[in-house]
Parts: sequence; structure tokens; C-alpha cells
Amino acid sequence: MTDTAPRPTLEAVAARAGVSRATVSRVVNGGDGVREPLVERVRKAVEELGYVPNQAARSLVTRRHDAVAVVVAEPETRVFADPFFALQLRGISKELTAYDNQLVLLLTEGRDDHARVGRYLAGGHVDGALVFSLHLDDPLPGLIQHAGVPTVFGGRPDWSGGDRRGVVYVDSDNRGGARDAVRHLVGLGRTRIAHITGALDQTSAVDRLDGYRDVMVDADPRLIVEGDFTPAGGERAMRELLERCPDLDAVFAANDLTAAGALRVLRESGRRVPQDVAVVGFDDMLPVAEQTEPSLTTVRQDIEEMGRLMARLLLRGLDRRAAEQGVGAAPSSVVLPTTLVRRASA
Repeated sequence: MTDTAPRPTLEAVAARAGVSRATVSRVVNGGDGVREPLVERVRKAVEELGYVPNQAARSLVTRRHDAVAVVVAEPETRVFADPFFALQLRGISKELTAYDNQLVLLLTEGRDDHARVGRYLAGGHVDGALVFSLHLDDPLPGLIQHAGVPTVFGGRPDWSGGDRRGVVYVDSDNRGGARDAVRHLVGLGRTRIAHITGALDQTSAVDRLDGYRDVMVDADPRLIVEGDFTPAGGERAMRELLERCPDLDAVFAANDLTAAGALRVLRESGRRVPQDVAVVGFDDMLPVAEQTEPSLTTVRQDIEEMGRLMARLLLRGLDRRAAEQGVGAAPSSVVLPTTLVRRASA
């Protein structure tokens, strides 16, 4: 049997640093009022002894758990199959890790899961929540509001009858990016431009449809088919479009996965891309956009940066010291610009 050495205590750190236990506690728990030379001595002693603060005791002092819930309003099969979520989670994780916060991932498969997430957030286990991929009829915003948990949303939330005061979100210019995509197709001389939407119970899909309509004001309604942001949805919608409008000469897909599905159907049907049908996606997820055949022209949004900004805004709002100094006391929503990336498909 191997002997286990006792964990270093707060008293041991104080003795090594030559300061009081109270001074060590203030330094370890992020308190103010300790002179910088003493802070350095305490930090050096912590490192030498390998002291790890007791999180439960620290929470009693700071009233912080250093943990953030990341709530994705999608089933597990969707989250782990779509690289969009991996990129956004990577951005969130990088930012939380930089500030020594833990990420608690919560997924929702159905209504029972919504209630479970609401109970967890109301239970005081985390300091705040980051929530994305909301649907228009999603009960999560109401449950989160009831739980009283500081929250930043990924994507512009839009639910009927909700109190939007103080709502903070990070989004991309979905409507402007869609306009750029369709204008590019028009500039190529295309006139029968179709649109495969995302799931229209999500604001990003609605905004991209609105951007399409901003340019194609008199578009034939048959040129618009609803998808669901998946490759299978892109395949289904593309087949429907070819049946409805076999003379179409361009497609703007609501995201890269949808575009990948559409490209497969166009290839199977003998349509040449871009000669017969030009295709533009949305996201610029490199594992998808650069591996399609041909490589995909698409609208780039910085998905990882969106995740980082969500976490940054939440942590800024939680930081009482920053609030007292007037720095980031009231974080505001951010809408990131998009950029058209031209490749071979259009």
C-alpha cells in the first residue's frame, strides 16, 4: 500500500510565506487589501507546496463556484455530429479555462430535460449560464429567468411575451451575410436563385431568409424550401427544388452542412457546379467547406470567437470588482460581422 501524503493546508502556506492565515485566505480567494510583496510571497508558497484551495470553503467566502453551465438546446446526436457546436464549445472552453472556471455541459433531448436543466440552474450549482441553439417555442429562457441565473445567449433570442430587458447575446450578422451571398450569385448572372433555409423556428434561419428576400424581392415562392441545418435536410430540400424548378441556376444554403447535402444531390442529378448551378453556403466551417466537391463558396462567421465572447461577457458581468470600477458593469450584446469567402462552387 502506498502512503498518501497529507494535502498542504492554509496554515502551512501561511507558515511558509511568513504571513497570517487570513492574508493567505484573501490572496487565494481573490480578496483585496493585500500589499503586492505579500501577494507574491503567498503565491510562491502556494506553488512550492502544491496547495489546492478547498472549493467548498472558497465558495463560502467568495459566493462563487467558478463553474458555468453551457446549455445547448439540442439533442446529443445533433451536438456531436455538427462541427458548429464543437467550434463554439471550443471558444467557450478556452475563455473559461483562461479564468480558471469549469464548464458544465447540459443538453436537452426533450421537455423533461428542460425541467431538469431549470432545476439544476435554480439549485445554485453554477455562477451563470451560456445558452445557444434556442428554438422559438423553447421554455428554457423562461426557466432560466425564473432561476435568476446570469445568462448570455448565443444567437439573438426571440420568444413571445418574454421580458427582454437586460438580455445579453452574441450573434453574427446573419441577414447581412445572406444578402452578400445572394448578391454574389446575382453578380455571376444567376437569375433563378433558390434558398434552402435552416429550421425556421430559429432566429438565425429567419434572418438568413430575410437577407435572401432583401435581394430576391420578387423571387418565385417555389424557390424557397425549408431545411433543418443538416446534410440530410439539404439533400431532401435539393431534390424538392429540382422537382419544382428544374431550371434553377443557383442555390444559397442556410449553412455549410445543408450546402454539402445539396451538392451531393446536384452531382447525382448530373448538374455541374458551378457551370449549371452555383452554390453558396453559410458558416465557413473548414472541415466541411474545403472538403466538398467542388470546394464551397460560403459566408464566414467566426464561430469560435462567438463562444469566447459569450464567456467573456458572462464573466465580466459576474466580476463585481470590475463592476465597482465601472468596467463592464453592464455588458451589452454583440453582433459580429460576416465575410464572403469565394471558392470553386460559385
